[in-house]
Amino acid sequence: MKSDRKQHRPAHSYATAGVNIENADSVKARIQQSLGTTLDGRTLGVGSFGSLFHLKGYEDPVLVSSCDGVGTKLKIAAWLGRNHSVGYDIVNHCINDILCSGAMPLFFLDYVAMDRLDSAQVADIVSGLAGACRENGVALIGGETAEMPGFYTKGLYDLVGFIVGVVERRNMIDGRSIEVGDVLLGLPSSGLHTNGYSLARSVFDIDRDPRQLDRYFTELGRTLGEELLEPHRPYHRLLGPSLGNIKGLAHITGGGFVGNVPRILPAGLAA
Repeated sequence: MKSDRKQHRPAHSYATAGVNIENADSVKARIQQSLGTTLDGRTLGVGSFGSLFHLKGYEDPVLVSSCDGVGTKLKIAAWLGRNHSVGYDIVNHCINDILCSGAMPLFFLDYVAMDRLDSAQVADIVSGLAGACRENGVALIGGETAEMPGFYTKGLYDLVGFIVGVVERRNMIDGRSIEVGDVLLGLPSSGLHTNGYSLARSVFDIDRDPRQLDRYFTELGRTLGEELLEPHRPYHRLLGPSLGNIKGLAHITGGGFVGNVPRILPAGLAA
Protein backbone atom coordinates (compact mmCIF):
# COMPACT_ATOMS: atom_id res chain seq x y z
CA MET A 1 0.00 0.00 0.00
CA LYS A 2 1.11 3.59 -0.65
CA SER A 3 0.46 6.49 1.62
CA ASP A 4 -1.62 9.39 0.34
CA ARG A 5 0.37 11.76 2.46
CA LYS A 6 2.87 13.91 0.61
CA GLN A 7 6.41 13.95 1.88
CA HIS A 8 6.76 16.78 4.34
CA ARG A 9 9.13 19.52 3.27
CA PRO A 10 9.84 22.45 5.54
CA ALA A 11 8.52 25.76 4.26
CA HIS A 12 11.61 27.50 5.53
CA SER A 13 15.18 26.24 5.48
CA TYR A 14 18.69 27.47 4.81
CA ALA A 15 18.31 26.25 1.23
CA THR A 16 15.11 28.21 0.63
CA ALA A 17 16.78 31.25 2.21
CA GLY A 18 19.61 31.04 -0.31
CA VAL A 19 22.31 29.39 1.81
CA ASN A 20 23.89 26.29 0.28
CA ILE A 21 25.46 24.41 3.18
CA GLU A 22 26.86 21.60 1.03
CA ASN A 23 28.59 24.09 -1.25
CA ALA A 24 29.94 25.94 1.79
CA ASP A 25 31.42 22.71 3.15
CA SER A 26 33.06 22.03 -0.22
CA VAL A 27 34.53 25.54 -0.32
CA LYS A 28 35.91 25.21 3.20
CA ALA A 29 37.56 21.90 2.31
CA ARG A 30 39.42 23.64 -0.52
CA ILE A 31 40.44 26.41 1.86
CA GLN A 32 41.92 23.89 4.28
CA GLN A 33 44.23 22.64 1.53
CA SER A 34 45.62 26.16 1.01
CA LEU A 35 46.00 26.73 4.74
CA GLY A 36 48.09 23.60 5.07
CA THR A 37 50.78 24.98 2.76
CA THR A 38 51.54 27.83 5.21
CA LEU A 39 51.87 25.90 8.46
CA ASP A 40 54.99 24.81 10.33
CA GLY A 41 55.93 23.32 13.69
CA ARG A 42 54.71 26.37 15.58
CA THR A 43 51.11 25.67 14.57
CA LEU A 44 49.68 23.11 16.99
CA GLY A 45 46.20 22.82 15.53
CA VAL A 46 43.73 24.39 13.11
CA GLY A 47 40.15 23.68 12.12
CA SER A 48 38.65 23.59 15.60
CA PHE A 49 36.88 26.48 17.33
CA GLY A 50 40.24 28.13 17.80
CA SER A 51 43.65 27.70 16.20
CA LEU A 52 46.73 27.05 18.33
CA PHE A 53 50.12 28.68 17.87
CA HIS A 54 53.17 27.97 20.03
CA LEU A 55 55.15 31.10 20.84
CA LYS A 56 58.68 30.09 21.76
CA GLY A 57 62.24 31.34 21.55
CA TYR A 58 61.59 34.82 22.96
CA GLU A 59 62.84 36.41 26.19
CA ASP A 60 60.22 39.13 26.74
CA PRO A 61 57.81 38.98 23.80
CA VAL A 62 55.19 41.60 23.04
CA LEU A 63 52.39 40.59 20.68
CA VAL A 64 51.34 43.18 18.11
CA SER A 65 48.03 42.84 16.25
CA SER A 66 46.25 44.63 13.43
CA CYS A 67 43.02 44.26 11.48
CA ASP A 68 42.14 45.89 8.16
CA GLY A 69 40.24 45.44 4.91
CA VAL A 70 41.13 45.81 1.26
CA GLY A 71 38.42 48.39 0.57
CA THR A 72 36.95 49.19 -2.83
CA LYS A 73 39.96 47.81 -4.68
CA LEU A 74 37.91 44.62 -4.37
CA LYS A 75 35.44 45.92 -6.95
CA ILE A 76 38.19 46.18 -9.54
CA ALA A 77 39.50 42.71 -8.73
CA ALA A 78 36.00 41.23 -9.00
CA TRP A 79 35.23 43.02 -12.28
CA LEU A 80 38.46 41.75 -13.83
CA GLY A 81 38.23 38.30 -12.28
CA ARG A 82 41.68 38.71 -10.71
CA ASN A 83 40.92 37.99 -7.08
CA HIS A 84 44.26 36.34 -6.36
CA SER A 85 46.03 39.70 -6.07
CA VAL A 86 43.86 41.07 -3.25
CA GLY A 87 44.88 38.14 -1.07
CA TYR A 88 48.43 39.48 -1.31
CA ASP A 89 47.13 42.99 -0.65
CA ILE A 90 45.55 42.31 2.70
CA VAL A 91 48.38 40.13 4.04
CA ASN A 92 51.07 42.63 3.05
CA HIS A 93 49.02 45.57 4.32
CA CYS A 94 48.67 44.00 7.76
CA ILE A 95 52.37 43.04 7.85
CA ASN A 96 53.29 46.69 7.27
CA ASP A 97 50.95 47.85 10.03
CA ILE A 98 52.63 45.76 12.72
CA LEU A 99 56.08 46.52 11.31
CA CYS A 100 55.54 50.08 12.55
CA SER A 101 55.99 48.70 16.08
CA GLY A 102 59.04 46.68 15.05
CA ALA A 103 57.11 43.39 14.97
CA MET A 104 57.63 40.45 12.65
CA PRO A 105 54.49 38.52 11.58
CA LEU A 106 53.48 35.20 13.15
CA PHE A 107 50.01 34.24 11.98
CA PHE A 108 47.08 35.55 9.98
CA LEU A 109 43.32 35.04 9.80
CA ASP A 110 40.92 36.22 7.11
CA TYR A 111 37.24 37.03 6.70
CA VAL A 112 35.58 36.60 3.30
CA ALA A 113 31.88 37.34 2.80
CA MET A 114 29.68 37.40 -0.30
CA ASP A 115 26.10 37.01 -1.48
CA ARG A 116 26.57 33.44 -2.77
CA LEU A 117 29.72 31.42 -2.20
CA ASP A 118 31.50 31.13 -5.53
CA SER A 119 33.95 28.27 -5.06
CA ALA A 120 36.29 29.42 -7.84
CA GLN A 121 36.31 33.01 -6.58
CA VAL A 122 36.96 31.99 -2.98
CA ALA A 123 39.69 29.57 -4.03
CA ASP A 124 41.37 32.37 -5.99
CA ILE A 125 41.25 34.74 -3.01
CA VAL A 126 42.57 32.16 -0.56
CA SER A 127 45.29 31.13 -3.00
CA GLY A 128 46.53 34.72 -2.88
CA LEU A 129 46.31 34.81 0.91
CA ALA A 130 48.26 31.57 1.22
CA GLY A 131 50.84 32.66 -1.35
CA ALA A 132 51.55 35.90 0.52
CA CYS A 133 51.72 34.04 3.83
CA ARG A 134 54.20 31.50 2.47
CA GLU A 135 56.41 34.22 1.00
CA ASN A 136 56.49 36.11 4.29
CA GLY A 137 56.78 33.19 6.71
CA VAL A 138 53.29 33.69 8.12
CA ALA A 139 50.94 30.89 9.19
CA LEU A 140 47.42 31.21 7.76
CA ILE A 141 45.76 29.52 10.72
CA GLY A 142 42.07 30.17 10.14
CA GLY A 143 39.31 32.57 9.24
CA GLU A 144 35.65 32.87 8.33
CA THR A 145 33.90 32.40 5.00
CA ALA A 146 30.36 33.78 5.11
CA GLU A 147 27.49 33.39 2.67
CA MET A 148 25.05 36.27 3.20
CA PRO A 149 22.18 36.26 0.66
CA GLY A 150 20.61 39.65 0.04
CA PHE A 151 23.37 41.56 1.80
CA TYR A 152 26.14 41.84 -0.81
CA THR A 153 25.85 42.76 -4.47
CA LYS A 154 26.05 39.69 -6.69
CA GLY A 155 29.63 39.01 -7.78
CA LEU A 156 31.18 41.32 -5.17
CA TYR A 157 32.59 40.41 -1.77
CA ASP A 158 34.40 41.76 1.27
CA LEU A 159 37.85 40.70 2.44
CA VAL A 160 39.27 41.50 5.86
CA GLY A 161 42.48 40.33 7.50
CA PHE A 162 43.72 40.00 11.07
CA ILE A 163 47.40 39.53 11.88
CA VAL A 164 49.47 38.88 14.99
CA GLY A 165 53.20 39.49 15.16
CA VAL A 166 55.85 39.65 17.86
CA VAL A 167 58.68 41.90 18.97
CA GLU A 168 61.01 41.71 21.95
CA ARG A 169 60.01 44.46 24.38
CA ARG A 170 63.48 46.01 24.23
CA ASN A 171 63.19 46.31 20.43
CA MET A 172 59.79 47.99 20.25
CA ILE A 173 59.52 51.02 17.97
CA ASP A 174 57.15 53.69 19.25
CA GLY A 175 58.53 57.05 18.12
CA ARG A 176 59.20 58.33 21.64
CA SER A 177 62.91 58.89 20.98
CA ILE A 178 62.35 60.96 17.82
CA GLU A 179 63.93 64.40 18.20
CA VAL A 180 64.61 67.59 16.27
CA GLY A 181 67.13 67.02 13.49
CA ASP A 182 66.36 63.35 12.86
CA VAL A 183 66.22 62.35 9.20
CA LEU A 184 62.88 61.43 7.64
CA LEU A 185 63.11 58.83 4.85
CA GLY A 186 60.39 57.54 2.56
CA LEU A 187 60.18 54.24 0.71
CA PRO A 188 58.35 54.06 -2.63
CA SER A 189 55.09 52.17 -2.90
CA SER A 190 54.29 49.72 -5.66
CA GLY A 191 51.20 51.74 -6.57
CA LEU A 192 48.08 52.81 -4.70
CA HIS A 193 48.43 49.80 -2.40
CA THR A 194 44.98 49.52 -0.76
CA ASN A 195 43.92 53.15 -0.41
CA GLY A 196 42.52 55.80 -2.73
CA TYR A 197 40.44 53.50 -4.90
CA SER A 198 37.14 55.31 -4.44
CA LEU A 199 38.85 58.43 -5.82
CA ALA A 200 40.55 56.49 -8.64
CA ARG A 201 37.24 54.93 -9.69
CA SER A 202 35.69 58.38 -9.76
CA VAL A 203 38.54 60.00 -11.74
CA PHE A 204 38.40 57.33 -14.45
CA ASP A 205 34.60 56.92 -14.27
CA ILE A 206 35.09 53.19 -13.78
CA ASP A 207 31.78 52.47 -12.05
CA ARG A 208 29.85 53.80 -15.05
CA ASP A 209 32.14 52.19 -17.61
CA PRO A 210 34.28 49.30 -16.27
CA ARG A 211 35.78 48.97 -19.76
CA GLN A 212 38.10 51.79 -18.72
CA LEU A 213 40.06 49.13 -16.85
CA ASP A 214 41.11 47.61 -20.19
CA ARG A 215 42.58 50.88 -21.53
CA TYR A 216 46.29 50.60 -22.26
CA PHE A 217 48.50 53.45 -21.02
CA THR A 218 51.85 53.79 -22.76
CA GLU A 219 53.37 55.63 -19.79
CA LEU A 220 52.44 52.71 -17.55
CA GLY A 221 53.32 49.98 -20.01
CA ARG A 222 50.11 48.15 -19.15
CA THR A 223 46.37 48.56 -18.76
CA LEU A 224 44.72 50.71 -16.12
CA GLY A 225 43.30 47.60 -14.47
CA GLU A 226 46.70 45.95 -14.24
CA GLU A 227 48.19 49.09 -12.71
CA LEU A 228 45.40 49.46 -10.15
CA LEU A 229 45.68 45.81 -9.10
CA GLU A 230 49.41 45.96 -8.41
CA PRO A 231 49.67 44.30 -4.97
CA HIS A 232 50.57 46.10 -1.78
CA ARG A 233 54.33 45.89 -1.12
CA PRO A 234 55.59 44.46 2.21
CA TYR A 235 58.59 46.21 3.76
CA HIS A 236 59.64 44.02 6.69
CA ARG A 237 62.40 42.17 4.85
CA LEU A 238 63.81 45.38 3.42
CA LEU A 239 63.79 47.18 6.77
CA GLY A 240 64.45 44.20 9.04
CA PRO A 241 68.26 44.58 9.21
CA SER A 242 67.90 48.30 10.02
CA LEU A 243 65.13 48.20 12.61
CA GLY A 244 67.59 48.71 15.46
CA ASN A 245 68.48 52.14 14.04
CA ILE A 246 64.92 53.28 13.34
CA LYS A 247 63.10 55.45 15.89
CA GLY A 248 59.69 55.57 14.25
CA LEU A 249 57.79 54.06 11.33
CA ALA A 250 54.59 55.26 9.67
CA HIS A 251 52.58 53.15 7.26
CA ILE A 252 51.20 55.65 4.73
CA THR A 253 47.64 54.45 4.16
CA GLY A 254 44.32 56.30 4.41
CA GLY A 255 44.99 59.95 5.21
CA GLY A 256 48.34 60.06 3.42
CA PHE A 257 51.35 61.80 4.96
CA VAL A 258 49.26 64.31 6.91
CA GLY A 259 47.14 61.62 8.51
CA ASN A 260 49.86 59.11 9.35
CA VAL A 261 53.26 60.70 10.02
CA PRO A 262 52.00 62.73 13.05
CA ARG A 263 50.84 59.48 14.69
CA ILE A 264 54.46 58.57 15.51
CA LEU A 265 55.78 62.01 16.49
CA PRO A 266 56.22 63.09 20.12
CA ALA A 267 54.19 66.11 21.23
CA GLY A 268 55.60 69.39 19.96
CA LEU A 269 57.38 67.93 16.93
CA ALA A 270 56.44 68.28 13.28
CA ALA A 271 57.81 66.87 10.04
